[in-house]
Amino acid sequence: QGDLVESGGGLVQPGGSLTLSCVDSGRTFRWNAMGWFRQAPGQAREFVASHSSGHTKNLADSVKDRFTISRDNDKNTVYLQMNALKPEDTAVYYCAADQVHDMTLNDYQYTTWGQGTQVTVSS
Repeated sequence: QGDLVESGGGLVQPGGSLTLSCVDSGRTFRWNAMGWFRQAPGQAREFVASHSSGHTKNLADSVKDRFTISRDNDKNTVYLQMNALKPEDTAVYYCAADQVHDMTLNDYQYTTWGQGTQVTVSS
């Protein structure tokens, strides 16, 4: 399996922006779906965004007007641009990838996960 490494998390004020990156450091596989999930303390993990190996994208309703997912297949990297951040966006953000499904919003269909990066939105 690949080795996904996230970066770009941190502390930001409400209304601010952050860009998360996730790279397959081993560059072993050509991934199909790559996506982002998040988990806030005491809450279940939830879907944020997904990008197929082509041009298909999906974003959760709660973020679709503020977040953008993009992907560089040559670099085996997926990005999450987060704008107009709100305190309720505070969570650990996880990158995920799968070789079978080309687009899925379901966390159980992703086979490989990163270690997570903390995003905290607070004044």
